[in-house]
Amino acid sequence: MQIIPIDSLDLPGLADYSQLTDVALRRKSEPAGGLYIAESTKVIARALEAGHRPRSVLLQEQWLPDALELLADWPDVPIYVGAASVLEELTGYNLHRGALAAMHRPVLAPVSDLVRGARRIVILEDIVDHTNVGAIFRSVAGLGADAVLITPRCADPLYRRSVRVSMGTVLQVPWTRLPEWDEAVPLLHEAGFHLAALALADNAVSLDDFAIDPPERLAIVLGAEGDGLSRQALSVADTVVTIPMLHGVDSLNVASASAVALYALR
Repeated sequence: MQIIPIDSLDLPGLADYSQLTDVALRRKSEPAGGLYIAESTKVIARALEAGHRPRSVLLQEQWLPDALELLADWPDVPIYVGAASVLEELTGYNLHRGALAAMHRPVLAPVSDLVRGARRIVILEDIVDHTNVGAIFRSVAGLGADAVLITPRCADPLYRRSVRVSMGTVLQVPWTRLPEWDEAVPLLHEAGFHLAALALADNAVSLDDFAIDPPERLAIVLGAEGDGLSRQALSVADTVVTIPMLHGVDSLNVASASAVALYALR
């Protein structure tokens, strides 16, 4: 194993961790496709189990035995070890979960490949809050959908906060990006999916009623925080579905709504 004590913050291999934003990591020209950061040994383990390739690991010394076990199949991956204060100076925040790994981003699968054989999928339209994205992935993993599709302007599921909130399930649930709606809808209909948009509308049906006999192949479409689904998303939906609410409350946080819908339609 390449165990490298951090005696200088100028070590070339530390550049991946040096207060770079997730956008900067994604745009790195080398390696092709960019990087993402996996935080905590649990999340790193899930990334490795998903077949993602590590570029390096950064950790406090007490986490070294765990890292050595995780990276048994990756002996050439450098492991940078430093004190908590040094790591905080390098990354810009307190590394209380002990370890970070710079991971190569996997190539996203074509939509047609991802939905082949799927029965329940979730579509996220322009959801920009990384916490909500991570929470939805956790609901998908726990309550039983086969894949997540995200629109071009949706937040990145591999953003560090999304990965953390999801408890690493963004590394387990298959996902990819959709093209714009005019291209996406024919793809989904050709694959046999019924698009159910979760929204408030005069023509909406109750989730209770919809769940009695749901379509065999179903795509649950969730919209952005605040504005909800776009007019285009609502116009292409096969059914608009609403969650029955009480006490004058008309809606839930999108992550909570995803959990309610997935449970009802499981």
